[in-house]
Amino acid sequence: MPISPSRSPSREQPGAGGEPIVIGLVNNMPDTALRTTERQFGELLSAASHNHTIRLRLFSLPEIPRGEAGREHVSQYHEDIGALWTAHLDGLIVTGTEPRAAALPDEPYWPTLTKLVDWSDDHTGSAVWSCLAAHATALYIDGIGRHALPEKLSGVFDCTKAAHHPITVGAPSRWRLPHSRYNGLPVDMLVSRGYLILSKSPDVGADMFVKQRKSLFLFLQGHPEYDAGALLREYRRDVGRFLAGERDRYPEMPRGYFDDDTASAFAAFRQKALQSRHIDLLSRFPFSDAERKLTHSWRSIAVRIYANWLSYLAARRNQCLGSMESHASARAVAI
Repeated sequence: MPISPSRSPSREQPGAGGEPIVIGLVNNMPDTALRTTERQFGELLSAASHNHTIRLRLFSLPEIPRGEAGREHVSQYHEDIGALWTAHLDGLIVTGTEPRAAALPDEPYWPTLTKLVDWSDDHTGSAVWSCLAAHATALYIDGIGRHALPEKLSGVFDCTKAAHHPITVGAPSRWRLPHSRYNGLPVDMLVSRGYLILSKSPDVGADMFVKQRKSLFLFLQGHPEYDAGALLREYRRDVGRFLAGERDRYPEMPRGYFDDDTASAFAAFRQKALQSRHIDLLSRFPFSDAERKLTHSWRSIAVRIYANWLSYLAARRNQCLGSMESHASARAVAI
């Protein structure tokens, strides 16, 4: 069953015996995506849990701008960020948000985010940094700046496994994953700073990569957690922003995502939008027909990645417990 968001740290995904793996999800997504993001990660962790028991705790950075609905959701379902600093977490997942400042260090949440990066290195077995959070963390710990792409990278892309690692155990040599971003991190700079590229693509560059610090930092420029309709909803949102005059250019269609008939329908809609630009036209956006034809083609690899991550966390915790028990036994003998 899916993991439900709750302020209480006692919500668990049933599994085999033993102490649960405690995951903190720091959800910084905009108000309209808060619930969806928590559902996506909850369902993915549930599918990946296998014989593990999972406890999910929800947080967010308090400096993220919120409307009334967002503040109400955070108040109802998220724990205060202060509770995180004293929490005992095995793993951490941190999402990004839409940037507002020209440079990431100028964002109002930057001091708290950098504190979170340092805290996670000292207090977790592994942390997942998703999309913009990956860019911010690489900038903070290694000074690697992201570069703007010519246009939004949106679609489902072929990726190739580039390294053997506990995160890619059992994964095929190739898979497809969704990406949705305006910026990227240079592969050559990542490699020169000690990052291991786990998967890559000529279209997306580095897909997944890791850096072993005290904690294993896993960086995802893509979105394995996305449900089948996520890119379609984003496309409709971006089209709506064009029709409302909030953006100058009509958005490009997500690549490798729609079948030929759906792509043709969206191309025809684009022509109408360019001829008669008005927000009322969005009601004729062929959303329902497109949604019925979508497939969740990346679901199996997403489950594999997170199943491996959970297994890594379990092994890391067992290793730490074994070390503590050995230390305690040695002290008892000495006494």
